[in-house]
Parts: sequence; C-alpha cells; structure tokens
Amino acid sequence: MKIFLKILGGLFLYVITTLAVLLVGLYGGLKLAVEGPSDHFKNIFVSSMMESSAGPIAIRLVMSEEQINAILENNKTIEFDQITDPDLVTVMREEAEAAAAAAAQAGIEAESNLDPDGDGIELHEISGPMYHGYMMIVYDPSRVICATIDNYTHSGAGMTLEELIDKYGAVAGINGGQYEDESGLGIGGWPVGVVMSQGVLRADNADEFHEEGTDENGDPIYSTVSSLPTVGFTQDDILVVGTFGGSYAESIGLRDAVSFGPSLIVNGEAANYSGVGGGLNPRTAIGQRADGAVLLLCIEGRRSSSMGATMADLIDIMVEYGAVNAFNLDGGMSSSMYYNGEEIVDNANIRQDRAIPTAWVVLPQGTSSASSEVTNEEA
Repeated sequence: MKIFLKILGGLFLYVITTLAVLLVGLYGGLKLAVEGPSDHFKNIFVSSMMESSAGPIAIRLVMSEEQINAILENNKTIEFDQITDPDLVTVMREEAEAAAAAAAQAGIEAESNLDPDGDGIELHEISGPMYHGYMMIVYDPSRVICATIDNYTHSGAGMTLEELIDKYGAVAGINGGQYEDESGLGIGGWPVGVVMSQGVLRADNADEFHEEGTDENGDPIYSTVSSLPTVGFTQDDILVVGTFGGSYAESIGLRDAVSFGPSLIVNGEAANYSGVGGGLNPRTAIGQRADGAVLLLCIEGRRSSSMGATMADLIDIMVEYGAVNAFNLDGGMSSSMYYNGEEIVDNANIRQDRAIPTAWVVLPQGTSSASSEVTNEEA
C-alpha cells in the first residue's frame, strides 16, 4: 500500500510539475509576443487574438485593458457615417438576358470566357502574403438572399451553412451575420442586430445589452447600442451598407439583410484604417460591383497555409474586384463557403461546422428572391 501511495504521489507531482511548466511557458510566450520582437508583430498578434473567441482571455493575462485598448484603437477600420446611394449601382440583368435571348434567336452560342459552364457564377482562387481564399461572383443579384433558421431562441441551435443551403434549395453560399456567441460557445440560435429575409423583418435586437470590455476588477461593462452596421439588398437588388436598424431597413424596402460590420467600401470610397487594419483571421465579406454583380469573399485562416486576412486585406481585394459597396460579415470559425455541394472554404478546424442563424445563399439560375418558395415562420 505504501508503495502504491508513493507511486501515486509521484505521478501527481509529475502532473502538477508538467502543468506548471506548460503554464509558465505559455505565459512567457505570451509576454514575448506582446513585448517583441517588433511593434508591427505585437499589433498583428494582439489584434488577431482580441478578434477571436478565447484570445482575449489569454491577452488579458499579460496586458492591461489600457494597453489593449490603445493597440486596438491604433489598428482598426474607421467606421463610415454614410449609407449607400443606390443610384451608383445599375443592375445589368435585363440587358444580359436580352443579349442572351438575341444570341439564342440568331443561333449563336453565347459562351462567356469568364463563365464557361453558363451557371452565372465565377469562382476565383485568391491569395496574398498571409492568406488564401476564394472570391465568388454572382452575375444576377436577385439570386442572392438571406437564408435563416425558422425560430430564434437563446437556448436553441442554428443550422450549418450546408443545412441552410439545402433548406433553400440553393447552389452556393457563405455564412452571414452576427449572433450570440459568448466565449465562442454559442450554438447559433440567436442573431444580433437586423435580420430580414424575403421582405420580412425577422429580428431587430440591436438595442440589447452588449459587452464592451471589463472594468478594473475584471467585471464586464455593458451598454446598449441603438443600431449596428448592417448590409442588405433592396427590392431592386441593390446592395446597401451602413449603420442602421430595422425601421430604416423597412423604410427603404430592403428584402434581405444581416448585421455585423464594419462597412469596407461605401459609394465607391474605401474605408480608412489605422496601423495594420486589424488582426489576421478567417474572414467573410459581401460586395457589389457597379453593374450589379455580387461579390462573395471567404478567407481561410489560423493555419500554416493561410494565417488569415486583415480588414485592410479585405478592402484591397474588394477594390481589385470592382466593388462600389462592400461589407465585412461574421468571421472566425463561422467563415465558410459552399459551391455545388462542395465546401470550398472551411475554418471549423477544431469541431464540426458551426451552427449559425443566417447565411447568404445563391438560388439556382432562373430563380430569384421574388420567385423562391421558401418562407419562414415569424421569430
């Protein structure tokens, strides 16, 4: 018995010592990351960690709130105070359909070098120094709608992107707007901000309490927000971005909308940013060109082949692809893209695909938001 207790005691001491070494090593690594080797690295590292679910807990072990806030303030996207002017976008759908009909009548095969399979969608692989991802271009904006779960509850679960795509009979999609996700443990049943789907205002809860940091004792500080950055399509298929609530969304006739942000491009003007423009993380964004084509962007992150993108990267990509309006959507492990039954981008590395309440999905060619038969129950 004494031998057994001695062995057990030795094993316990070994485990405790190992944990202590690991914790000391983790703490030392964090201190090294935030104190060196350069200010640029520190800005990227802290911004990236603070944008993740569990990262803020680790950063607060080695930095004060004042230090953290200073870094975030000096490395952020500057919020716009204007909203999209719909007159800057001309949807070319009718012209394209007329040209295709004329070609068919003349017996000419209207093949596009950019869209050889004729499904109205282009898929471009993109990459940068620290990121890899895909840009999906949808020619007909009326095919892009907000897919959503039927009922919103704090205790209920959302659906995966694949499930939302299947629910609406769509052919492609990306994740959507903000949802309740404290410490990364959310189950996707409660969206935050505005949700409009097929002309119905499903949610407008931006006036709820939101955590904005902690006080000197580490207790959360809450405040109310009257509205959040929101993106949506009008009945005329124009993408509108800006900071507004559900009443404004209804007043301008939005058919589909979600909240997150920030706005990346408004009325052809790219957002300004300070420092590195945010951390390196998985990202999802939506935009629209002047001709009405919709841009759906999804970036892989938190892996050796793709660390992720900053907000500045998203702005540069959207500008390169001709966006006149663009908007940042939910990111992190929620960021994903499907196309023709294949998961093109998946950032849920640790567990299965995340359950979410909303997504932007692309209906089959020949259908549109007006012709879709999917309806939702009132939340």
